[in-house]
Formats: sequence, structure tokens, C-alpha cells
Amino acid sequence: MSTASVSVRPGTVLADLLPASRVRDIALVVGGAALTGLAAQIAVPVPGSPVPVTGQTFAALLVGTALGARLGFLSLAVYALAGAAGVPWFANGTSGAFGASFGYVLGMLLAATVVGALARRGADRSVLRTAGAMALGSALIYAVGVPYLALSTGMSFGAAVAAGLTPFLIGDALKAVLAMGLLPAAWKLAGRS
Repeated sequence: MSTASVSVRPGTVLADLLPASRVRDIALVVGGAALTGLAAQIAVPVPGSPVPVTGQTFAALLVGTALGARLGFLSLAVYALAGAAGVPWFANGTSGAFGASFGYVLGMLLAATVVGALARRGADRSVLRTAGAMALGSALIYAVGVPYLALSTGMSFGAAVAAGLTPFLIGDALKAVLAMGLLPAAWKLAGRS
């Protein structure tokens, strides 16, 4: 007994395995934004930090990887703009553009775009490449989120790192391990008919 493989051309992301159409793209963009908003509700407060541990960073990186740079960017843009406009789907059901953690949302927009571009180059096909893409995506989120946290709260940069980066590293490592299993496994499943 043999399994037939689906022919996957270079530059393909998981979303490309679905028949292409404008309706598909809209559904994926809105679905990715909704997934990120839903994951943001998984929030655990961090003592001494105005930023909780959430599932939204994991969702944003998965959305970018699965949809590619263009649709990943659009999905996170919908998430950010709708949340800024009042949709209560940021962490703990909040919204607005000027909270201490909004910089992380902006960082997720950048990270989803970059990991989506990397996924088009096959970064989601193996465990090691997925680990690298997730690490870079997380670093981009912090590169925007931590300075925004410092500016929005008046913290020193060192205090912002202590409150908005250090407590999250173990959780980010666990999220990366989960992605390292999920994404290559999804490609293996997609390769079978």
C-alpha cells in the first residue's frame, strides 16, 4: 500500500493548498484575525507587569506562517485596526490603541509578515527551520513591544525589558516547541491524500 503525495510547488504556504479565490482570501484574513483575538483571551497576569502572558503571539505567528506574508499582514492589520477601533479582542477583552501592550500588537503585525515570507521559503517545513522562524518572529514582537511599553508607561528601557520581555521567554520557548511540532506535521499531513 502506498500513499500518493500532493505536489507542492516551491513558495507555497499552507493556505495555498486551498483553492484560490477572493472569498478564500477574505475568509482566511478574517479567520486569522478572529483566531488571534480568541487566543488573546487566554491571558495570565504577570506580577509586576502590565502585560499578560497570552496566546495571541502564538496565534499571530501561526497565522503569518500559514497564510504567508501578504495575507498574514492583512489578517494582523484587521486584528490591530479593529481592536484599536473598539473591538474587545485584545488581551482580557480590552481594546484601544494606546494601552501598554499595544506595541506588542504592532510587533505581531511585523512578525506575521516576516514569518509569512520565511514560510514561502520553506521555513515551516522542518523542525529546525520552524524554530528559527518562531525565534525571529518573537524577537520582532519584542523589538516593537518593549520600547512601546517603556514609552507608554514612562518606564526605563531596562525596567521595560524586566517587565515586558524576561518573564515571557519560557512561555515563548514552549510556544515555539508547539509550533515546531504543528507546522511540519501539517505539511506531512497535507502531503498525503
